[in-house]
Amino acid sequence: MAEPSPQKALSVYLYIPNIIGYIRIIMNCVAFALCYSNKTLFAVLYFFSFFCDGLDGWFARKFNQVSTFGAVLDMVTDRVSTACLLAILSQLYRPGLIFLSLLGLDIASHWLQMYSSFLSGKTSHKDVKDKSNWLLKAYYGQRLFMAFCCVGSEVLYIILFLIADNQSESVLDACLNALKQSSLLSLTLFVTLIGWAIKQVVNIIQMKTAADSCVLYDMKRSK
Repeated sequence: MAEPSPQKALSVYLYIPNIIGYIRIIMNCVAFALCYSNKTLFAVLYFFSFFCDGLDGWFARKFNQVSTFGAVLDMVTDRVSTACLLAILSQLYRPGLIFLSLLGLDIASHWLQMYSSFLSGKTSHKDVKDKSNWLLKAYYGQRLFMAFCCVGSEVLYIILFLIADNQSESVLDACLNALKQSSLLSLTLFVTLIGWAIKQVVNIIQMKTAADSCVLYDMKRSK
């Protein structure tokens, strides 16, 4: 198989969705650098970077610039930014183990899903048509449903970051205090909590089904 020319490789790096991915990384770096000194600016930059996650996918389909590099760049950016925010929340609330557990679940489920997809010869970890679980199929098959879960999860984490005080406190106490302050905030917390909860269930199912795929691959290879 012939090696791709440097010009061809460069063109992939300069795809519009990949350029958006680079901008997302810069925004996240700036956001986390300022997260303690300017919470509002952090929230704006972080959420806009998250919004661009859907934007780059639209550009990829619009201009036929879908690439494996772009998909990996997109996923790595998502996982790292969420992991960093969860790590910060683990320092702001007690017990911090809650957020560290969510961090571990997020990374483990997506890593197993990516690896099992690779073993199955799939081009995307979102290809779950051969899976039997209806929720996993709905999550990856319905863009609006997936968007609701992802947006809900990220917005919930941003809200928790914004309402945290300087002293470590219980997550439940912080949420109860926030509910007393504003009916709009209460509604937002309720809606985002639903999306967050569904996403965590999907992560658990995804991790289990991906692990099963790896075991099945080993069984077939040993025959």
